[in-house]
Amino acid sequence: MTGQQVRETGKAEAAPNRSGRSQARSRDRLSGAQIMFAAILAIGLILAINFSSRLASARPLNEYYQGVQNEIEALREEQATLMAERDFAQSDAFIQQWARSEGKMVRPGEILIVPLALGSTPVPTVIPEVFVQQETTRPEPENWELWWSLFFDSDPPNF
Repeated sequence: MTGQQVRETGKAEAAPNRSGRSQARSRDRLSGAQIMFAAILAIGLILAINFSSRLASARPLNEYYQGVQNEIEALREEQATLMAERDFAQSDAFIQQWARSEGKMVRPGEILIVPLALGSTPVPTVIPEVFVQQETTRPEPENWELWWSLFFDSDPPNF
């Protein structure tokens, strides 16, 4: 091999070397499409994390909301029950029921029967004596009545 052949061979070898380096550099460099894909992927990942954290933070609020809704429904049922009870208490049927059960009242022609326990003798109810106090002495006149009698020689007026 002569010098010129070596130079040509060196050039020939160098040329593939340079094109290999440029190919390696072009492989190392990212294309615009790859950068856009990476940016879209990063933004999507950030949005997914943000969305999942919002869902996680909304879960206790949904549970609290559901609890409040259940309580409202229970209170509405209680209100309906109380309103029905109020309406019944204002009716004539309630008055009749109370009069017969607790009031021990009967209609004309009916007889009130009070059941007694077997084996026990009824104890008569003792009626307490009522004492009325009566004054046996005359009440003492008040001072102004005495003075009136002394000055005017007549009985004091009745106010």
